[in-house]
Amino acid sequence: MKQGFPSIPRFDAEAFRAWCKNTAHPWFGRYCAMYSSWFGGIATDPHLMLIPVDDHMVHRGDGLFETMRCDDGAVYRLDAHFDRLFAGAERVRMPIPWSRAEMTDIMRQVLAAGGKRDALIRLFVSRGPGGHTANPAECEGPQLWILAIRRGPNFMDAHPEGARVVPSGIPAKSGFFPRVKSVNYLPNALMFMEASAAGADFALGFDAEGFMAELPTENAGIVTRDGVLCVPRPEHVLRGTTMARALELAREELVPAGVLRGVEERDVARAEVDAAAELLVFGTTPIVTAGVEWDGRPVGAGRPGPVWRALHAAMRRDMRDPARLTALA
Repeated sequence: MKQGFPSIPRFDAEAFRAWCKNTAHPWFGRYCAMYSSWFGGIATDPHLMLIPVDDHMVHRGDGLFETMRCDDGAVYRLDAHFDRLFAGAERVRMPIPWSRAEMTDIMRQVLAAGGKRDALIRLFVSRGPGGHTANPAECEGPQLWILAIRRGPNFMDAHPEGARVVPSGIPAKSGFFPRVKSVNYLPNALMFMEASAAGADFALGFDAEGFMAELPTENAGIVTRDGVLCVPRPEHVLRGTTMARALELAREELVPAGVLRGVEERDVARAEVDAAAELLVFGTTPIVTAGVEWDGRPVGAGRPGPVWRALHAAMRRDMRDPARLTALA
């Protein structure tokens, strides 16, 4: 007789408590604390860091997020993250009933509950739960989740030799979508898989016209052989808060010092990436990272270059500037 699938036991609150007691995943060690507006409190047990399956963010990708860096109890450029969050919410017509001050206070309480002064603060706003169709009208209302997660070392601290980057074959987001930091990150996840399969650290995408786009969760730029820092036009990518500040510092400090001849935001062709003197990666966690290998070939001299050194140093100074920091602890 053909064997069927084993009988599935019923799962109730008591079974859930037993499961929590007997189950621990290795990644749980990174999770410090999470606030949930749905549950109305802060959890420090990773088993309770849950989102309802009928939330539009889960089954339709209908949510926005921000990831902020917290060093020694202070968040770097918090207002820039809020600016992008509220701009994205306006574009997708998602109300956010929490003020900046309220969300900042929740972050402060989450960080305190997690007991860590160095963390990544991750903020999610969803359309809310209420059904399983694509219609946002079924949702009960916006929900907010804020997490404190332990962060690892900066990329260049862990890999001072620099990063290996490969071209991505995943189609880049186009038009409206690159400019909204939504949770629709399937293309980004596939790019991570590409990089891993190629033995590289990052995969760099190109748009339908063959111009440089983004990496999975980072921005990219090149330094031309004649000393110009070039990044994609802002309407073609999600403009990262780190890259935006790095460009300001490049114009304010590196150009006057003669380290750079100029800074441009324009279309960057694949051939220009192939010929670049330096390849730079910008992001909340990698800050400014030097790409030393591109598609299996050395970039420039095959080691971190002078623009990376100067810009990385400028960013590290800026990240210690009290004017750029919001204290949470």
